[in-house]
Amino acid sequence: MARLIRNPAVERIALKLKSAWDWTVAKLVGLFIHLVKKLPPEKSTDMAERAGRLLAPILPRTRMARENMAAAFPEKSPEEIAALTKEMWGYVARTMAEYVFLDDLFDYDHDNPDKGRVEIAGLENFLKVREGGKPVIIFTAHTGNWEILPVAASTYDLSVTALFRPPNNPYLAKRVLKARQTAKGYLVPSRAGAAWALADVLERGDAVGLLADQAFTRGPHIEFLGRKATANPIAAKLARQYDCDIYPARCVRLPQGRFRIELQNPIDPPKREDGSLDIIGTTKMINNVIEGWVRENPAQWLWLHDRWKIKGEEAAKWRR
Repeated sequence: MARLIRNPAVERIALKLKSAWDWTVAKLVGLFIHLVKKLPPEKSTDMAERAGRLLAPILPRTRMARENMAAAFPEKSPEEIAALTKEMWGYVARTMAEYVFLDDLFDYDHDNPDKGRVEIAGLENFLKVREGGKPVIIFTAHTGNWEILPVAASTYDLSVTALFRPPNNPYLAKRVLKARQTAKGYLVPSRAGAAWALADVLERGDAVGLLADQAFTRGPHIEFLGRKATANPIAAKLARQYDCDIYPARCVRLPQGRFRIELQNPIDPPKREDGSLDIIGTTKMINNVIEGWVRENPAQWLWLHDRWKIKGEEAAKWRR
């Protein structure tokens, strides 16, 4: 069966209903953002976190998040998993509210580094990347508030082109694209041709940012948090082609609504016998770094994706 719906009239109605639903969701999100803007950043983000924790038991994908956590942490009790899930939903809601205040939240002061909401770890790496004059790849994951990282890069006058996966909702995608744009950063949607766009950036000697904790159907199978998962090898492939250093970067949430931005030392990727970079080995190393972050702060990672679902050819036929 080539298609789930064979009647063109039914297909048109289904597409119209989906478009209407996407528009409605985007309007509701827009209303949420409008209301958030009316309050000071601290108050609105605190309220969003409390709402996320309160609604956690009935929110979509809560069951998936619990199952993913239980598989990654078999030593934890159901009560501990439930508490982690509630905490994660609180941080997800807080991240949504923080979209509105990204530039305001990043108030790092070089002269008074302990006074603001943000502290920086790895300042020497920021300066090294900026002054190095060679292309670099910076990978991160959905931890803390990962959206603050481009703002931090812009503050240090780093031009970082980030690969991101736009929402399936086209109306939301426009809003997210606008919210994520920074003065020194550029965004490349994750679709056909994205790798060529990133290659052009590296050829200019600039930096590329990647979220490396997402599933990639055609990627290599690796061990991630105790189970087999697919991984995206694009960082390793680009690093081998352009002889790039690969830097890990992450955002860690701290008490009282504060953050720590870390640009860690570059990884030492494994090599093959001919001296070239090992694509699969490097991809595993990147995911091992991310796994360490997740195990350190499990509630701060986004557990809402089925990273471990290996999709075969038969499953792809039924993809809507």
